[in-house]
Formats: sequence, structure tokens, C-alpha cells
Amino acid sequence: MNRGTLYGIIAYGLWGILPLYWKLLQGVQSLEILAHRIIWSLLFVILLLFLQNNWRWLNRIISRPTILLFFSSSAILLAVNWLTFIWAVNNGFIVEASLGYFINPLLNVLLGVLFLKERLRIGQSVALMTTACGVSWLTIHYGSFPWIALTLAITFGIYGLLRKIAPLDSIEGLALETALLMIPAVYALFYFEQQHTAQFLHNTVATGLLFAAGIITSVPLILFSSAARRISLTALGFIQYIAPTLQFLTGILIYHEPFNSARFVGFSLIWAALALYTLEGLHNARRRQRSS
Repeated sequence: MNRGTLYGIIAYGLWGILPLYWKLLQGVQSLEILAHRIIWSLLFVILLLFLQNNWRWLNRIISRPTILLFFSSSAILLAVNWLTFIWAVNNGFIVEASLGYFINPLLNVLLGVLFLKERLRIGQSVALMTTACGVSWLTIHYGSFPWIALTLAITFGIYGLLRKIAPLDSIEGLALETALLMIPAVYALFYFEQQHTAQFLHNTVATGLLFAAGIITSVPLILFSSAARRISLTALGFIQYIAPTLQFLTGILIYHEPFNSARFVGFSLIWAALALYTLEGLHNARRRQRSS
């Protein structure tokens, strides 16, 4: 097993059990949790950079201002993804959140075609169409558009694509992203304090959990960014099944979220698409090995 694959497995495993952590902060507003994730993540990665004495990358930002524009885009995607996931977990939508990350590997295929000039094979086309059928079924029969799932899938899919072609390594990139989000995060915390709704420093348990959010957030994200730079989007898609599977089981078995027959049909269509996508990918890989 190469290093990129190992990093990916650990990252997705940690993301898979992350709902258990956010549930402990259920009494804290989602935006306050997000603000603390940003601030403490920034301080954590600065500490890592200090220990590594790694500051040369700042010269690249000064000489290439377009890097700021690039990472501003990835920072916004990251913030939207974080906020959506936190809100979903603490409002009883872990199962729907897991759906977003089940869809994400297939979205990676589409992004690869659109932006990396990868060719869409027949099996991948059928898998994407089956996924569309599953999403349509859930929209029609469950009674609402699965916006949580699609928001998570789209934001994280594009974020993964950007980090794959990013001009900075994983730790440096996360430091820049969180630094760009720092000012709005601090503003949000001042707002909650003025409104007397802040939990930080007013609730001992919440304070400790929010403080640790930097480590909880940064470690898997750094591992993911490292994996994304070392292995293909296809390989990353295979590994990603770990996170939504753990999230799905958490929502069903631990928090007993509803999972009726309509949801079962919709999820089954998407699981079938993932199975087809996986088998087609394995078959294509073996065929390339034989021809080489």
C-alpha cells in the first residue's frame, strides 16, 4: 500500500466517525462551530509550520498573487461544506449527509471529464445516469430535493479537484485557506458574544470541544490533501466509500434516523451505480495491465 492510499484511508475513516463528535456540540449554533473550526485549525497548522520551519511558500504567494484567488475559491467551498455538514448532523440529517459522500465519487468522474479532459467510458456513463435516477427518485418520493447531499457532494468534489492541482502542499494550503476565512470567523464570534448566544468560555464542555475542533478538523483534511496529490481521482473515489458508509451506519444504528422504503429505493439506485462504477474501474484497470 502506497503512502497516498494510506493517507486517504485514515482521512476518510476519521470523517466517517466525525458525526459522533459534532453531536456532542448539538447545543452550539452551527455557525459558531464553523468559526471555531476555522480559527483553531489555523492556529494548529501554524504550529505545524513553525515546528517544520516551513515559511518559504509565503514568497510564492507574494510573487504570484493569483494564488490568493485560487485559494479564496477553495476556502469558500470548504466553509460551505463544513457548515452544511455540521448543520445536517446536528439537525438529524446524518443519513442524507452520507448520501452526499456516496454521490461524490461519481461526481469526481464527471469533474475529471469536464476539467481534466478524462474520457467518460460506457460503464461510467451508465453509473452517472443511475445516480441521477436515484436522486430524482428521492426528490419525488421523499418529498423534498436532497439539497444537503448535493451541496456536500458538489462542494467537496470541486474542492478535491482544486486541491489536486493546487500550487501549494497540503499544510500550506490549509493554512492559507483558514487564514483567508479568519476575519469573517472572528466577526461571527464577536457577533454571537454580543448577542449573548456564544457557548465558548460560557460552557466548560463546549469550550473544550470547540478548542479541540482545530485538531479534529485539520488532521483528516491534511491527510486528504496529501492523498489527493499522490493518487488519482479514481483511486480516491474508491477509498471515499469508507466515510459515507460509517456515517450512514451512525445515522441509522446510533441515532435512529428514519429510513423508509422510498429512501431505501433511492439509496439502492445510488449504491448500484457505485457498484457498477467500481466493477467497471477494476475491469478497465486489469485491461490496461494486460495491454502494457
